[in-house]
Order: sequence, then C-alpha cells, then structure tokens
Amino acid sequence: MNEPLPHAVPDDNRRQVLYWRLLARLFDPEEQAGLESASLAVVEDIGLPPALLDPQTAVDSIVQRHPELEAEFDGLMTPEAEAADRDGGTAPEAEAEAEADADAGSGGRGARDRAAEVRRAALVSKVLLNVFSTGSGAVSAGQLSRWQGDAGWLERALGCRPGELRSGRGPASDGGLLPALGPELGAVEADLVRRMHLREVLADPALAARLTPSMSLIEQLLRDKNNLSGVALANAKALIRRFVDEVAEVLRTQVEKATVGELDRSVPPKRVFRNLDLDRTIWKNLTNYSPEEERLFVDRLYYRHTVRRTTPQRLVVVVDQSGSMVDSMVNCTILASIFAGLPKVDVHLIAYDTRAIDLTPWVHEPFEVLLRTKLGGGNDGPVAMAMARPKIAEPKNTALVWISDFYEFDRSQPLFEGIEEVHRSGVRFIPVGSVTSSGRQEVNPWFRERFKALGTPVISGHIGKLVHELKTFLT
Repeated sequence: MNEPLPHAVPDDNRRQVLYWRLLARLFDPEEQAGLESASLAVVEDIGLPPALLDPQTAVDSIVQRHPELEAEFDGLMTPEAEAADRDGGTAPEAEAEAEADADAGSGGRGARDRAAEVRRAALVSKVLLNVFSTGSGAVSAGQLSRWQGDAGWLERALGCRPGELRSGRGPASDGGLLPALGPELGAVEADLVRRMHLREVLADPALAARLTPSMSLIEQLLRDKNNLSGVALANAKALIRRFVDEVAEVLRTQVEKATVGELDRSVPPKRVFRNLDLDRTIWKNLTNYSPEEERLFVDRLYYRHTVRRTTPQRLVVVVDQSGSMVDSMVNCTILASIFAGLPKVDVHLIAYDTRAIDLTPWVHEPFEVLLRTKLGGGNDGPVAMAMARPKIAEPKNTALVWISDFYEFDRSQPLFEGIEEVHRSGVRFIPVGSVTSSGRQEVNPWFRERFKALGTPVISGHIGKLVHELKTFLT
C-alpha cells in the first residue's frame, strides 16, 4: 500500500500528476513507475477506488461497485461541471467545510475548489484512458462491448446520451468539443471492429449477442454480408435490423415535429367538442350577456380549423453508395422510409456507384434496402441522373435530394449539366455532402462552387438540417 501524500502537497500538483500520467499512458502503454505510484497515492488520499487507474477495468464495473460515483460521471466534462469546480458548491456540508477552512486560515473556498478539481481530474482521466487507449492486436466481442460501454460513459460525461456522438445523432453545433469528438470516437470504434474477427463472432450466438449495433459495425456487416451464411448471416441481419429500428425511432421523432401544411380554411371545421374554440365563442357572444340574469346566451359556437392544406409532393432521393458514403447511405435510406410513410408524399430511392439501382419498391422497408446495396466502387452520377429524370413528372412539386461527395469518375461536367437543367425546370434540388452528427464531409470543390453559384449550396452534414430542408419543402 502506498503512503498517502502529505496534505502539504498543493492540489494543483496533484492534478498535474494525474494528467501527466494520463498523457503518458495514451502515448505509451508502458507504465511509468514514478507517475503510477504518485497517481495511486493521490487517488487513495482523496478517497477514490484504486481501480480508477486500471484501464482494464470498465467504468460500468467501477459504478457497480461504487454506485455513489455514477452521479459524478454524469456531466463530468460539461462547462457547468467546470464552473461548479471553480465557484464551489452550495450544499450545506460544503459551506460548513468552507467556513471551517476559513476559520483555520487555510484559504477556505479556493482551497476546497481546487480539491474538487483534483477529484474531477481522476474521474476524467479514467474515462479518457479507457476510451482512447485501445492497444493493438485482435479484439474480442467482449472487448468491443466493454469499449462501447466506456464510450457511452464519455458521452454521458459530455452531457449527451450514450451513443449520440458515435451514431450521427448528436448535437449539431458548429463549434466546441462535441462536433470534433464525434468522428474521433467513430474512428476508434471502426478500428476496433476491423481488428475483431467478425465472422467468427457472428457464427457464435453467445458472442454475437454481446455486440451492440453501431455505424462502424453496420458498415462492416454490409461490406461482408455476401461472405456470410447460416447462423452468421442470421445474426448479422438481426444486428442490422436492431440498428435500423433504433435510428428510425430517433429520426421519426424529428420528422413528426413538422407541420404537414398550412390550415385549409376552405374546409369547414368539424363540429366536435375537441375542436371547440371556447375563447372565440365567448368573445363573439359577449353582446348577448345579460347583467340582470348574469348569464351569457350563446347564439353560435365557433370551432378551430384542423384540416391542413397538403399538396402531393414527390421526393427523389439519390444516394451515392460508394465506400466513402456508408453512413449517409444508412441514414438516408431510413429517412426516406419515414417520409414515404407521410400522407401524400411519394418517395423514390436510387442508389448508385458505377451503376444505378432503383430501390423504390422497398423504400418502406429500409432493412431490405440495405441488404440490396453493394458498397464500394467508383462514382458515375450521369447513370443515376438518367434513372432519376423520368421520375420528375411535375417539377414544381418535386425535390431531388442528391447525397454524395461528388467525386466523379471523370464525368463531372455531364453530371452538373444534368443537375443544372433539372434545377432550372423548377425542381427543388438539395445537394447533401453527408448526413452525420459531426458534419464532417469532403465535397469536391469543383461541385461545391458551382452549386453555390446555382443558388443551391451543399447542406452541411448534420442530418437534422436535411430533415429541416425536407420539412420546408413539404409544408
């Protein structure tokens, strides 16, 4: 057992020890004996479990053994948590401690705040080390599952729900830590999935059951689905369906927040109690009030209009299914199925690489669509345009959503000319570079500049922005 650090050691030095140890372990998995022993002494001295320093111990295990720490991990890395450490708490016992410190001449409130920052540094170090120190070599299903759990705790520490940043459904702000961290977490997870012997895991129902579906895992399953059979293929399909259902639930909530159209006042309101406009009825009948009887005599009831004016709209969604657009393919396939379920919305779905395939017959079933895609290959946009153009019957009631990085196989000019012609006919053209939470995208600059000049700039990557554009078109 290490001897506790003497209280004379400044809290700032204790915090630096923890963070130096974190950096050392992130850049070199070999332990630095001095930093390890000093960090252990700090952790024990402030009353935290030594397991916090073991990167092989999951945060779930820590919280299970020490449930009082769960609340401390939640929101641990938010600006509010930092401000609380700087400004101090308001709990009665904390105030009493501050007064006691002040009476003892120990610096009072400032000293207590710095001690809280040391505790916070120990917890932050645990989460970051578990998530970003992943070693090398083969990865088991259990290791991937444990990492996903730790990544969920990091997301909770950042004020998000577990899975938000990795799945493409997180906050869409343009600045700060979250947009930058989302793709980094996805990259770490993708590396772990690549290092896992996925086929062997899928062939074992017990191991497959430990997998949590994620975008990285789904990408690997879609790429490898033609090499799977029997139990492995059945488990792969089950994971894809679980992921599709989870994403669909989130996107459906976003879409349902939209109004379907303006109120249609040419249609008389239904004369039922739930549509009764009580305030308007009282206001319109005030002239019938009898002061003597103290009664309001109602000559006419007024009802609210609830019928909305809708125009049949057609969405033609064209998705680049080349290897660089996997997340967009998954998200847009699910989104297309949700819009296809709205009344009076006619959705058509086309996927392409060097060939185009019309997936409209399965647009209501994104799971079936994904099983029919073939990821990889180059880009030949004019082939997709040739399939999309006949679907434009009424240009002014049609939106053409084109999801791609627009890196064409020497066919840039013909594709742009086709898009320009369609746009000028009255079609609402919506180019999308990608549809992820991070907004990270790489779009061919040649196309980006021409779309901007056309008055149809490329939408940034957050899927919420695409949902907003489509809702605007439909209302």
